[in-house]
Amino acid sequence: MKEIKYDKYYWQNNLVRLRPWSEDDWEWDYINGFDSEGCRLADCKIEYPPTVSASKEFSVQIADCKNMYSRTYFAIETLEGIHVGRINILQDDFINGTFEIATKIASEYRGKGYGSSAMQILLKFGFIERRLNKYVGSVIEGNEGSIKMHEKLGCMLEGVLRQSIYTNGKYCDEIMFGLLKEEYLKMPYASI
Repeated sequence: MKEIKYDKYYWQNNLVRLRPWSEDDWEWDYINGFDSEGCRLADCKIEYPPTVSASKEFSVQIADCKNMYSRTYFAIETLEGIHVGRINILQDDFINGTFEIATKIASEYRGKGYGSSAMQILLKFGFIERRLNKYVGSVIEGNEGSIKMHEKLGCMLEGVLRQSIYTNGKYCDEIMFGLLKEEYLKMPYASI
């Protein structure tokens, strides 16, 4: 196969590249399923112990940009091709023009800007290519990395849903963030 040139590739920026999730990415899903605290912060719950078969089945269901429950999944890679995370975009509210994005970064790669860089790519896609008007983000209290990421991206704190998530034996607050297209266009990272 001919070498791929990424210099004009839409799905990358100066730090990360998004690619379709692959059936072969099951191992990333399986290994990261053992980071129980990371799973709790990302998914707001603890799942049953990870299994190879469940990770393989999930990877088949979301591979090649297949839509699962209105979510499209991507692998997050560094520009050197290191698989550092997963990101998905939820585009099911075209009537109201809103969308959501969820990220999961492997523990050894957190805090390095990979999540926010991947978010920048999907924010551009949602606002510019899909003509959506508002990004809506939800973060469980205690997920300081995600809170900082939303603030870094210019998202506004829109409110707190008090004790709306039950996990780890207690009720936790859900912190709501939002970013309008007009606000996005003023961000230094925004591009058209």
